[in-house]
Amino acid sequence: MNGTNPKVDFFFNKAKKWQEELEQLRMIALNCGLTEELKWGCPCYTFQKSNIVLIHAFKEYCAFLFFKGALLNDADGILIQQTENVQAARQARFTDISEIVEQQSALKAYIYEAIEVEKAGLKVEFKKTEEFTIVEEFQYKLERIPALKTAFEALTPGRQKGYLLHFSQAKQSKTREARVEKYIPQILDGKGLDD
Repeated sequence: MNGTNPKVDFFFNKAKKWQEELEQLRMIALNCGLTEELKWGCPCYTFQKSNIVLIHAFKEYCAFLFFKGALLNDADGILIQQTENVQAARQARFTDISEIVEQQSALKAYIYEAIEVEKAGLKVEFKKTEEFTIVEEFQYKLERIPALKTAFEALTPGRQKGYLLHFSQAKQSKTREARVEKYIPQILDGKGLDD
């Protein structure tokens, strides 16, 4: 295969499940003239240093993840938003080699469209932090602890969103309260959820 990167070979060699499917996805990406790199432990295909598509494998399926999939036309209706909180990326999921072979020309068209998105400099419009829900348990603390409000507002938008999503994902008030309490010291230290 032209353009394979030896640093990425281990990913394909270690795959116990989806090996044939992953190799097929690799071939499709490389046949579109993309550069193969290893990012986040996965094969990542770039165009002029811009991420276009990533290959990843899960227990239930393997997938092409288009970094700016939200901007693609999705004429074949194969792109999936992983969760409601994923704003830019979209997956094309597969559970069998025949699905990939069947959709090969569509996948190539999506890759070429993604390259055009990069060439045009298009960007996904992300929700602003203020558009995210602040659960009342956290709002209560922000109103009563001025230092917490100041520290939270000083965090990067990404860190703020991380906390807001984490707090809002808890279904019970008791759990939301516990999460808020747990992370107050970290917020006061100017750290993000995973720092």
